[in-house]
Amino acid sequence: MVRLRYAVFGIAFMLSACGSTTEERGVSGAGIGAAAGAVIGAVTGLSIVQGVVIGAAAGGLTGVLTDEETIDLGNPVWKKDKPDSSGQQSGNADDSRGQLVRNIQEALSEMGYDPGLADEIIGPKTTAAIRQYQEDHGLLIDGKATAELAAHIQEQNTVLAQQAGTSEI
Repeated sequence: MVRLRYAVFGIAFMLSACGSTTEERGVSGAGIGAAAGAVIGAVTGLSIVQGVVIGAAAGGLTGVLTDEETIDLGNPVWKKDKPDSSGQQSGNADDSRGQLVRNIQEALSEMGYDPGLADEIIGPKTTAAIRQYQEDHGLLIDGKATAELAAHIQEQNTVLAQQAGTSEI
């Protein structure tokens, strides 16, 4: 019974990593922790309410005390499939996030950085390549794949292409 309790808490801790901001991670962690706590309360000597309270506190703290670089399970459910500024559904937020990461990985690779495979996963190589690019271009060095970073890389590629075009003439 004790092992079950630890297993459920462990799963709740891992799942509390939804979201990109501290607030999102705290809220999703508390919700997931509360659900796991209810299960623990139902199958152990705790009451369901005690399990919910303990689980919510543990999950919320885990969500707040971790960051995307430690554990990243994507955006919370309430942020998926939001309409864009044109009113159109943007599709699955994880798909667009993955495509953004892939585009950054491919562009960094073309520029001579080594982000590893263009696999839509922000691993240590991708983070290191992003950090190096940010340092080389005087940007805030946070190692994060953002739309702003992708736009900066695209702008730099455009400038490099124009310079290459004028140097051949």
